[in-house]
Amino acid sequence: MSASQTSDVPTLLVKIFGKDRPGITAGLFDTLAAYSVDVVDIEQVVTRGRIVLCALVTEPPRGLEGDLRATVHSWAESLKLQAEIISGIGDNRPRGVGRSLVTVLGHPLTAEATAAIAARITESGSNIDRIFRLAKYPVTAVEFAVSGVETEPLRTALATEAAALGVDVAVVAAGLHRRAQRLVVMDVDSTLIQDEVIELFAAHAGCEDEVAEVTAAAMRGELDFEQSLHARVALLEGLDASVVEKVRGEVRLTPGARTLIRTLKRLGYQVGVVSGGFTQVTDDLKERLGLDFAQANTLEIIDGRLTGRVTGEIVDRAGKARLLRRFAAEAGVPLSQTVAIGDGANDLDMLNAAGLGVAFNAKPVVREAAHTAVNVPFLDTVLYLLGITREEVEAADTLDEGLGDGLGTHLDRL
Repeated sequence: MSASQTSDVPTLLVKIFGKDRPGITAGLFDTLAAYSVDVVDIEQVVTRGRIVLCALVTEPPRGLEGDLRATVHSWAESLKLQAEIISGIGDNRPRGVGRSLVTVLGHPLTAEATAAIAARITESGSNIDRIFRLAKYPVTAVEFAVSGVETEPLRTALATEAAALGVDVAVVAAGLHRRAQRLVVMDVDSTLIQDEVIELFAAHAGCEDEVAEVTAAAMRGELDFEQSLHARVALLEGLDASVVEKVRGEVRLTPGARTLIRTLKRLGYQVGVVSGGFTQVTDDLKERLGLDFAQANTLEIIDGRLTGRVTGEIVDRAGKARLLRRFAAEAGVPLSQTVAIGDGANDLDMLNAAGLGVAFNAKPVVREAAHTAVNVPFLDTVLYLLGITREEVEAADTLDEGLGDGLGTHLDRL
């Protein structure tokens, strides 16, 4: 009998709960098979060794329901389980229009925060259909399947609540396209890596404080990026080109960066970086990490010394969005199926152009404008926003023993 044919026929909801052990699911359906019932729906959850198994089945032939109930209860008692059987009509009610996936990240995830998020989902007119844990350490990540309200208003409703609670909440439309986001492009400084590359160069030039002050103002959106870039690079005039290798050696990957990239590549994603920094570093990152795309500014070097100028096309705020579109076109990926990750004001156009824009430990102006924000120091938490569980990541990592990082060992380094 098809699902459409069960819409108005009598059905039984059989609920089994108690201590989990092998064979419970098979045992229940062996018991039900004697009564010629059809399976309409199944749900099973195991939490800390306790199982809740629900089976929605068609009513047995006339006169056999009482015997079925007695047999199921007897079987459950023999295994020290509890059983409940509820009569009804048809299948589950259809899910409402407008389906979204709400991912909540907490460090820790408190009961107060969970209650507030669930309440706001309900107040928006949505219904929570399912809840699933994606990860348990060192952040707790759970995913709510929600229906009844379109994605954008739900995202708006939850954004303010999340900020007040100190948790990260991402709201994306449910559907096949979520798994089809095949291009991820990220910023480099303070996103892929923990450093600001120009400040590493400045430390060798003895002007670190002056450069850092200009950088901070530019990232807050208080200065024009191109002007600030030229001003900072001018302070590097005369540095010996050998400093490039030293800076490459000083760069520190953000915890989880290798795990993020490795997992995405295994899934068939293409991965790129765009940076207001310098090709002298991003080209090295591209080679080391196996990136598909990389674009940044280029420090001019003449006669073995930095001239204090950059050459070629400037990668600024507008340039990053332009490069995202270029990479997407080269990868053959629709812009709606791209993910962009960044932390500064010069990332905003790129974040807004992508199908999913993620503000990673970002400045307030960026958190407010992006689709979602992640405020824990682990870059691979972005995987959870794509519906990838921690267990799936770790299972894949067993293929590459010794390469664990990010949420597991926090040892990402070049």
